[in-house]
Amino acid sequence: MKNFQILIPCYNDWPSVLKLLDRLDEEIKQLGENFSVLIVNDGSNENLGKKEFKFKNIESIEVINMKTNQGHTRSNATGIKFLSKKNNFDYLIVMDGDGEDRPEEIKLFVEKVKKVNNTSVVAKRIKRSEGLIFTILYNFHKLITFIFTGHNMNFGHFTCLSKNDVNLISTKESLWLNFSGTVKKFVKHLEYIPCIRGKRYVQPSKMSFINLIIHSLSILAVFKYQVLFRSIFFLLILNLFSPSIITYIFQLLLIIFNILVFLISKRENSEEFRNCEKKIGSTESLYNSRL
Repeated sequence: MKNFQILIPCYNDWPSVLKLLDRLDEEIKQLGENFSVLIVNDGSNENLGKKEFKFKNIESIEVINMKTNQGHTRSNATGIKFLSKKNNFDYLIVMDGDGEDRPEEIKLFVEKVKKVNNTSVVAKRIKRSEGLIFTILYNFHKLITFIFTGHNMNFGHFTCLSKNDVNLISTKESLWLNFSGTVKKFVKHLEYIPCIRGKRYVQPSKMSFINLIIHSLSILAVFKYQVLFRSIFFLLILNLFSPSIITYIFQLLLIIFNILVFLISKRENSEEFRNCEKKIGSTESLYNSRL
């Protein structure tokens, strides 16, 4: 029997997280494994209030309360660093608390790690529900990422990481910048499961076009030197052509593109990441089946 830890970030969306916990408790009952939950409360203004939980299958729920809001990526990074020091789990499942990561697909993670022991698994979305424009931009983001890094970034936060890989990425400063880019760069072998984007339980999606651009640049920033070397190669290729307005435009765009990538990479703050646990205001136990 394996021990699974589930990491869920939350910012002012307790109704969604509570609904997710109910769904998780229902979905894991047939899996025959141990599941505990860690919620990272990212400086929420909303108060959860006093709740009495009566879960049948979740073993425990712990909350770490951040002193200030850090954002989704840094909440996950703090949670991963916090958990890396514990030895009471075999796998860590990272998932959003809004319903887009469907709890019924945890079964696929469990089945996969039983087949391929001690291996990390990521969820590849085979069906998305965004509009046409957003889908086109998202596919363009994946194309640009592949051209400049050589990696197909076809997964997000919904992952199941082995304890060894949790320990590995918890030491990488790029985790403070981008989760999926860090996993892709440092975890040498990844297995995949198919997944479908679920419907959000309560709040509408917060992923705007601007956020998608920042997200894309953050992934590229994890591989910034690969981006730079490939850009230099493309510039050399462009110099083989006769000078024209088009070649000048492409050269200028490549330079601007690299400047943006390196500017975003400045968010990879090593000191902040090393000291991120100092921003935890308190920890509390919401539920424990043994009590």
